[in-house]
Amino acid sequence: MILRHCVTVIFTLAGSVALALMLGCSTTAPITSVNDPQNTYTPADTYTKYVKDFPQMRMLDGKLPEGILAFKNLTYVNYGARELQLDLYAPEPTMADQRPAIVLVHGGGWRAGYRENMMPLAHQLALRGYVTATISYRLSPEAEYPAAIHDVKAAVRWLRENAKTYGVNPERIAVAGGSAGGQIAALVGMTNGDVKFDPQAKSSIFTSDVQAVVNIDGLSDFTSEEARKYEDDPRKNPSSAGQWFGGNYATKTALWHEASPIYHVSKGKPPVLFINSSQARFSVGQAEMIKRLEEAKINYHAEKFSDAPHSFWLFYPWAKPTATMMANFLDAQFAYKMMCH
Repeated sequence: MILRHCVTVIFTLAGSVALALMLGCSTTAPITSVNDPQNTYTPADTYTKYVKDFPQMRMLDGKLPEGILAFKNLTYVNYGARELQLDLYAPEPTMADQRPAIVLVHGGGWRAGYRENMMPLAHQLALRGYVTATISYRLSPEAEYPAAIHDVKAAVRWLRENAKTYGVNPERIAVAGGSAGGQIAALVGMTNGDVKFDPQAKSSIFTSDVQAVVNIDGLSDFTSEEARKYEDDPRKNPSSAGQWFGGNYATKTALWHEASPIYHVSKGKPPVLFINSSQARFSVGQAEMIKRLEEAKINYHAEKFSDAPHSFWLFYPWAKPTATMMANFLDAQFAYKMMCH
């Protein structure tokens, strides 16, 4: 069943600046961070896992589309000597208005994955007129929850701070992610303005708040019985969630609750788009979160691919329709219409 509830919110685009996009431009798209042999959440490995059951799926080549500029390996935050980087894709400067932007968060069970995984989706969204940033963040073997939340908020802040350089409308920034990245994106959006999740807030004049959220096949509630059946399985020793939280549900109950986006829904939080695969386990808690969004009068929309694997957004034939769903939803929220490209 596809849940739908869609209310168009009208905004006025604020200001315009000339785009200064030619500096540091790259037209190639190499894989720059696949350097951990234990990290196997890549499109190639995922394709091997699913292709037998979904023979229609195809790998995407990652070729940079004509008219899109790439800016690679941009450092967005430092933790001592540790640098976290992002890759940014933007339409060529063909219009005066600043463009809305999307921060894309990869999946991988909070302990694996690479920002390059989101590159094909970023390309498609850039073709729709969005400035897109695929980001690396600290995975659980390096830093447990809530480090990843801090990192994504830092990336949003960096994008807003550098809005003039890359032609971004700082009042129209969305966060989106797939799988674990979808849960992270939802938590980032639902904790707008909460300094507990944003240690940089007190030292910056730029906010990390986002104006929309896209959760692609990511769970909404770690604490539900259905979620714990998968995420708290003692046979996994530890499970992906258990590794991220530093303990199982019994020993880290408060963290499992705190990290569930569903418990942060309240009036004034940003609109949410859910896009689901045909495997219900990955969107656990969504129906209950939708009830809470309705109670708080927050706009949402939900879509489902009737025959698609988890990680569908990485592959043909689902990547382009996924980007279309995202762009249509965000166009409505931001009252955005790409005039030319």
